[in-house]
Amino acid sequence: MQLTKHTDFAFRALIYLASIEGELTTIQTITDRFVISKSHAMKIINKMANKGWVKSIRGKNGGIALGCAADKIVLSDVIKVMENNVAPVNCEAPRCLIADACILRGVLAGAQRAYFDYLSNYTLADLLHEETRRILLQAS
Repeated sequence: MQLTKHTDFAFRALIYLASIEGELTTIQTITDRFVISKSHAMKIINKMANKGWVKSIRGKNGGIALGCAADKIVLSDVIKVMENNVAPVNCEAPRCLIADACILRGVLAGAQRAYFDYLSNYTLADLLHEETRRILLQAS
């Protein structure tokens, strides 16, 4: 499964926010760091804020920060929330002539379950280490 840029950026933003350990930052800072459009980033950050993963503080001294502990953000949940469609294949008749008899759909669904089961064992905290933090903060 290849993740969309939407999910990829969500992970990058979460890693960055976890790396700055509760400090406030701006969406602009993150978009500059990862070279993504601000309007696209705002949609992603808003979706994560609705899940409680990011907190947003409005006003002159506002900004964004991680909204909960990094060990509470499960990687499989991030993918399921950020991806529009996690179905491994599009098996709708009449597009697919063998949709009613196809075994591939079940095989791929099983592989996807294994993928999400594996990722459910990891949290954002598992992605953090001192080298990542050093690289992210060095670019400041």
